[in-house]
Amino acid sequence: MTPDELSVVRQRLEAFTADVFAPLARSDQRATGVTYLRGLLLDGRRKSMRPMAARLGVDHQGLQQFVTTSTWDTAAVRMRLARRAVDLVEPVAWVVDDTGFPNDGVGSPGVTRQYSGTVGKVGNCQIGVGVHTVTDAASCPLG
Repeated sequence: MTPDELSVVRQRLEAFTADVFAPLARSDQRATGVTYLRGLLLDGRRKSMRPMAARLGVDHQGLQQFVTTSTWDTAAVRMRLARRAVDLVEPVAWVVDDTGFPNDGVGSPGVTRQYSGTVGKVGNCQIGVGVHTVTDAASCPLG
């Protein structure tokens, strides 16, 4: 990639992150959101906090706090991402699908004995429901 192409990519990423994280009231939260997104996009197999923070040269606890305990409105950010995806994909249909997550533990919420197509029988599992926008050529999970 040429320096000019890299500059264009950086500008587009900055514009994208500025739009997506605009609902966050505090500038430090917006900055951490940008850093977190950059960490997800960087090369590297592991996308957990410590490896990402090491690649970014930042403290992993700050990233962890942003994702798990910070007081930003996740629904507003997810809504902005979903709207961008719908605009890009221009869906011809919406797919609502359930997926079973086998779970033998007792500490997870929503675990009960129920039928799951994932395991092909009745067992302890959680059921997650996803919504996707689709066309013949593309699909995108929205929630």
